[in-house]
Amino acid sequence: MLELSLIAIVLVVLVLPMSVNFVERNLEAFLFLMGVLSVSLVHFLGEPLWSLRLVRESLVEPVMITAAVLVVGLLVFRFKNTITGVIVRVERALGSKLFCFVLVIALGILSSVITAIMAAIILVEVVSALKLDKDFETKLVVFGCFSIGLGAALTPIGEPLSTICIAKLRGEPYHADFFFLLRHLGLFVIPGIIATGIVSYLVEPSVGPVAGQEGLAGKTSETFTGIFVRAGKVYLFIMALIFLGAGFKPIIDRYVISLPVQALYWINTVSAVMDNATLTAAEISPKMSLAQIQAVLMGLLIAGGMLIPGNIPNIVCAGKLGIRSRDWARIGVPFGFVIMVVYFIVFEIANL
Repeated sequence: MLELSLIAIVLVVLVLPMSVNFVERNLEAFLFLMGVLSVSLVHFLGEPLWSLRLVRESLVEPVMITAAVLVVGLLVFRFKNTITGVIVRVERALGSKLFCFVLVIALGILSSVITAIMAAIILVEVVSALKLDKDFETKLVVFGCFSIGLGAALTPIGEPLSTICIAKLRGEPYHADFFFLLRHLGLFVIPGIIATGIVSYLVEPSVGPVAGQEGLAGKTSETFTGIFVRAGKVYLFIMALIFLGAGFKPIIDRYVISLPVQALYWINTVSAVMDNATLTAAEISPKMSLAQIQAVLMGLLIAGGMLIPGNIPNIVCAGKLGIRSRDWARIGVPFGFVIMVVYFIVFEIANL
């Protein structure tokens, strides 16, 4: 009865945000309710789960990433015009190709410090300031979001996926600290960021917008109130994922932990259409081997860039710049698939 109920919640959590607009618009509150429900089911039908420790963890863990989102958001809001001016001057000095190479790599690395959300907002401002053709700018956004999605996972303040992962691995046997993911994923993630930058450099831009085709431009301006609302949503989102992770533990222990590394890696291509932080809450367990954890996370991070719903930076940039799903998929799917294959070969060699 308990397992069937939890499996039903997993399916609801994965399906409803993609199929019901009301749920998608209120995702944080929806996930919070599902998290509370899953913990309550386990508590009353299985093992005692509600505790002061769990409540304290849910209140404390979101603080760092929420504070980072708020502080960087206020800085970007205050110095927006200055940032835009610098962007235009640097692009003219370096040339479009070299500028895009530097931008993609810089945002990927910095996203672990300034958060994926703020890196995505900076990318939106950059693209809005450029005067290049729409096709090239769309490619730049997709490659930029791939890089941001990878780099933000290196610290627990970078994105919700990494925050949840560290929270779940903080105890025995890993005792995950602030630099845990940097130590164990950095060797895979940093080359991926550099490779994405190289690919963006190889793309040939047109000189100025193509006739009859305007470049991308931000649809909405940032507001002071919006910065605080976004920070509050991030806090609630992390709380929700902590409850979901705790509630899904019986399912993880029974069905996920026993899967081989290869299966865990490819199964997580589902991250292309489902938020990878939610999947992290549903899958990661301290009972996994380090190789399993690496396979799960890299599968989620790479596939998360392939389609718009897979990652927060994708959603932010596509929404603000008006990029359609099919335009994103035309670039993201083939690029992501190639990267998935390359990393699969790397994992196979590493585990020989």
